[in-house]
Amino acid sequence: MDVDSAGLPGCSVDGIRVVELDGRDEAELQQFFERAPDYFIAVNGEPATPTEAREELRGELPAGWHCRRMYWLGYRDIQGQLVAVVNIAADMLAVGVWHIGLLLVDVRVRGTGIAQRLHADLEAWAVSNGAQWLRLTVVIGNTKAERFWPKRGYVQVRTRDGITLGGQVNRVSIQVKGVAGQPLEHYLSLVARDRPGTR
Repeated sequence: MDVDSAGLPGCSVDGIRVVELDGRDEAELQQFFERAPDYFIAVNGEPATPTEAREELRGELPAGWHCRRMYWLGYRDIQGQLVAVVNIAADMLAVGVWHIGLLLVDVRVRGTGIAQRLHADLEAWAVSNGAQWLRLTVVIGNTKAERFWPKRGYVQVRTRDGITLGGQVNRVSIQVKGVAGQPLEHYLSLVARDRPGTR
């Protein structure tokens, strides 16, 4: 996978370029979120709030969590419009663990296979930058995500109850994908909080 001079992932989808989003992109990201009410209702129990983009771009982690670098990636088409966004944290909770917080494609390109291709590019880029494990959280009941991630090779390591997102209390599935040939026990030795039965 080629990595451009800014150190961002490449994109195998013709006409799509990857940029890093920041505060200047807040209004556009907010509009992007508002076009995806189904996602926010499934995860937060309500559409995107009026300050959703601002809060997301600030990238505040839960207490006690740490990462080396947080990326907000925007995927722009030939007209410069956002067609997808990704939030990914490098070395989240442990060195070599990269956490995908969000991979969301615009409603106008859903069903085209773009999400699968963007994920493959993202995975290759993360591996080239030291990822050994990809990690994510799926809200149980978000059926699109429950179908999508296992097809990409993610396996559940545990579930957690009582996770409040927006106005909804969720049960979530913590899922990981090994990308360096290590056994799952290696991951669980790195991220003890994801061992089944831990609090």
